[in-house]
Amino acid sequence: MANFFKSLFGGSSENEKQKTDQKNFEIFKYDGLRAQRMGRADYAVKCFNEALQLEEDFETMGYLSDLYIQINDMTAANEMLQRMIQLEPTLVRSYLLLAHVCFMQSNYAEMKEVAEKAVQIDSENPAAHFLLGKAEHELHNDIMTIAHLTKAIVLKDDYTEARLLRAEVLLNMMQLNDAAEDINAILEHEPDEEATLLLRGKLKEAQNKEEEAEADYRNIIELNPFNEQAFLYLGQLYIKQEKATEAIELLDEAIELNPNFAKAYQERGRAKLMNDDQKGSIEDAQKAMELSPKENELLNGSFNNQESQAPKDIWQI
Repeated sequence: MANFFKSLFGGSSENEKQKTDQKNFEIFKYDGLRAQRMGRADYAVKCFNEALQLEEDFETMGYLSDLYIQINDMTAANEMLQRMIQLEPTLVRSYLLLAHVCFMQSNYAEMKEVAEKAVQIDSENPAAHFLLGKAEHELHNDIMTIAHLTKAIVLKDDYTEARLLRAEVLLNMMQLNDAAEDINAILEHEPDEEATLLLRGKLKEAQNKEEEAEADYRNIIELNPFNEQAFLYLGQLYIKQEKATEAIELLDEAIELNPNFAKAYQERGRAKLMNDDQKGSIEDAQKAMELSPKENELLNGSFNNQESQAPKDIWQI
């Protein structure tokens, strides 16, 4: 009889705890969603983590991993996506996001490994082949880069990012006609796509069509006066043509728009040296070093530092 009552009341207590935990889980989860919608990312992270302490819910993990990417906490995003893959090892989306996160972390070997797993799960997924090609590109394997990007394009003919990267690799390999095909295919559907116009400008330079290259760079500046690369490429073209005065005037404009544009100071210093302005050249070189001590710092192509996010193509496929 004692055992009967112990079992009865003990079971009831356990049921109450489960109900309380479930209620608290739902409170934390939906408070996290509300906080995220209100722009309170810090509080949303705390809520989602509290919810996951109560229940290892895949959907909540997805919300949290997306939030970590949004706030640029790639280490936490990587860890969360690894947990999601352990729970649901056949869902391709988690691998695609993890590959993107690895790219943001400059961890290209892991990116390649993750993208390969995505391809194994779904060989007809163009985003998986694109990310694998992107990883191979960062690992300096041009042949495999072209192979995977081509597969992505076969699966999705209007895959702009894949065509753009393939055109860039082909241009670096001096396969100019093949690069032109990809560039023209993009511009046929997106005539004002800035990154593609920039690449067409570099293609025209490689073809010794410098006036056409200048026209492309000028066109981009008209479309978007805040495109750093257009100013940079056009300034470099003027220096190459020994048009020092034109280069200085152009780079003055770029620096006026963004006083922290290190590369513009660097190139303006080169132009000033061509104009026998040694003092001005040294001052610009020093300013460039002050702003960007890392000699090979990457440019993001825009005056605005945008929050990191997953490529749109991943969500659309």
